[in-house]
Amino acid sequence: MSLHTIVLVKQVPDTSNISGEVMRPDGTVNRARLPAIFNPEDQEALELALRLKDKHGGKVTALTMGPPNAANMLRECLYMGADRAILVSDRRFAAADTLATSYALHKAVHRIGEYDLIFGGRQAIDGDTAQVGPQTAEKLGIPQITYTLEVQNLDLKKRTVRAKRAIKNGYEILEAPLPVLLTVTKDAAEPRPFDVRRLCTYKRAQSRFEIEATVDNSHDLVWMDELMEKVKADDLLIETWNIEDIDADVQWCGLAGSPTKVHKVENVILSGAEFKKVPATPEGMNDMITELMQDHIFG
Repeated sequence: MSLHTIVLVKQVPDTSNISGEVMRPDGTVNRARLPAIFNPEDQEALELALRLKDKHGGKVTALTMGPPNAANMLRECLYMGADRAILVSDRRFAAADTLATSYALHKAVHRIGEYDLIFGGRQAIDGDTAQVGPQTAEKLGIPQITYTLEVQNLDLKKRTVRAKRAIKNGYEILEAPLPVLLTVTKDAAEPRPFDVRRLCTYKRAQSRFEIEATVDNSHDLVWMDELMEKVKADDLLIETWNIEDIDADVQWCGLAGSPTKVHKVENVILSGAEFKKVPATPEGMNDMITELMQDHIFG
């Protein structure tokens, strides 16, 4: 049986640049004010999936729910080695919390069909909830291994996987039957660089949104259909699915399907409780170095 791995990936705002100016009054992030990046732990999850593909063969499918520009991240998945890229995107998915997101993802997985493993990052840097992976596994009715550090063994004949997962002050080894969902923690696997040949090929990959943008104001749908078929025939189509495509119930999607509400947003300013002014003199510098050495900060 050929191994099929699905990797749940997410394009996120670069929260290293976040400030009060990017927060809306309702507690959500104004993503347009921040550069979009590949969620780091999702990229490490993709790397683990690709290592299993290198060893066992098979294929890797990258799946994301996000805005149209998430196609940029899916191209990066193809550059790294993913075989298929799927963008689940619809305005009705907007403002989804983890419950609504996991609902949409599990419906998309159902449409994909048979699979052996699902990988995803432990959490996304724009939310830090670590809930989407476990919630998706629960909705799919499959076992899960969270905080994965390493896949130690995959036995396709016995249909089992053994993984090492992080716990407080140590780790544990778990074995689970396939199919199973694994969430990957930070530093589990250094993502490989883009493959130059794949980059040259898949930089021309396009989503339906991007193909539609090439159609002029005449709205020549016939031409668009022909262009879609050409991109698909060249194996350069980033599949794009909406709510109807994944047979999702709109009341469980987006804001309507999100019970999470932000109560209050506060800007926190960190300040030192104590400080000591060091005079810019040789004596002042010597005193500072001596004090730092006494406190074992260095030396």
